[in-house]
Amino acid sequence: MGQVIAVVSGKGGTGKTSLAAHVGLHLAALGNLVLCLDCDMGLRNLDLALGMSDRAVMDFTDVLAGRCTLQEAAAAHPVQKNLFLLTAPSLIRSVDRAAFGRLMNEIRRRFDYCLVDAPAGLEEGFRLAITGCDRAIVVTTTDPTSLRDAQRTVQELGALPRGKVHLVVNRCKKRLMKHLHQTIDDAIDAAGLPLLGVVPEDEALPLALGRGIPLVFQYNRCADTAYRNIARRLAGERVALMKL
Repeated sequence: MGQVIAVVSGKGGTGKTSLAAHVGLHLAALGNLVLCLDCDMGLRNLDLALGMSDRAVMDFTDVLAGRCTLQEAAAAHPVQKNLFLLTAPSLIRSVDRAAFGRLMNEIRRRFDYCLVDAPAGLEEGFRLAITGCDRAIVVTTTDPTSLRDAQRTVQELGALPRGKVHLVVNRCKKRLMKHLHQTIDDAIDAAGLPLLGVVPEDEALPLALGRGIPLVFQYNRCADTAYRNIARRLAGERVALMKL
């Protein structure tokens, strides 16, 4: 059986979607069968982060309604083998959580990993995204408001067993952290979670998103190295944290 991993954040702008896309790409590159599932109804952007703009025709509500199968709705990545995208509907719709949970069970049977890109915030879309998940990654930045939101997000994930909720500190700027006298340890203590990874700010990421070319297809990028290390840790490898 595969694993369903919800990628969540309490606020927008933490880089959650980019992280879900790039970690999914690297898990697939490691030989795993991976599904990236966009759960942000109405504001879906996971296809752009994956370089799959307009490739997905059917969305997960089509599967739930029986209009197509999971296999038909999951669009294959044009470059990365073993990677598929199941997108969200372009309009906000009511979704039965029990039916969504059954879909998660089917996904576990068919894929090694499913990364669920949750919408920012803690509303209904967030609750749908964590339905039936096995693990969760809370994405934060070193900004104090983001850290506070991460703490609140952790409280909403209380149903998951200890050790199944992880922290990623994203968009780290070394100079800013020194100026604010912040450390990664401060972020860990604030969120109260084990650290899964630290991702440095990379000026190439916005350009990559604009061009629809993920960083994984560009060489020697610091952020992409961090994404690859996170994927390896999720797959069970012991990988040292990169130094900023």
